[in-house]
Amino acid sequence: MRAFSFRRGEYVAELDAHERTIISRVIADTSQLLGVPLGHPDEASDPEEASSAVGPSMTWSADDVSAPADPALARLLPSASKEDDGVADEFRRLTEADLRSAKADRLRMVFDELRRPGTKIHVPTERAMDWAAALTDVRLVLAERLEIRSDSDAEEVYRLSTMGAEPGEDEIREALALLYSALTWLQESLLQVMLPTLPD
Repeated sequence: MRAFSFRRGEYVAELDAHERTIISRVIADTSQLLGVPLGHPDEASDPEEASSAVGPSMTWSADDVSAPADPALARLLPSASKEDDGVADEFRRLTEADLRSAKADRLRMVFDELRRPGTKIHVPTERAMDWAAALTDVRLVLAERLEIRSDSDAEEVYRLSTMGAEPGEDEIREALALLYSALTWLQESLLQVMLPTLPD
């Protein structure tokens, strides 16, 4: 994986085929969590049969105004008010369909780019913020699955991603930590290269 750089009017990174497959899978899983299937890079005939890094797929109806039971989905679709359930439900009823659609559209954009042939990832300048937002959504879900609640939790995830699991530790958690750290690094590299090119 090579960090983003600014080349010929666009942002470019490099990911090998294995990295593309892993990241596109978690992108698809996140969209599935939102109730919008994208498919999986292994072309599984049934999305329910494909293993998921972010948890089970969710069903959703526009008539359902209740807060998500899954805490990871709740981080993607937070309540507008913690004090007034009526306000929160009404706001969710009015906005959630559009919010889910916007998030899924951004995830689809990243997913489609990762599925293109070659190693280079091309991000047009006008879509860079959408890319950053999509990566944020995936990182939010992974952070919830990793139970990152504090700086010490984040430090523990960083330890797992750099030093590996100790005997007896959860290897799946180690894999999620590696993925979370890789996506954090990739997103930071995009944001860093964007800053000098943004208009004043």
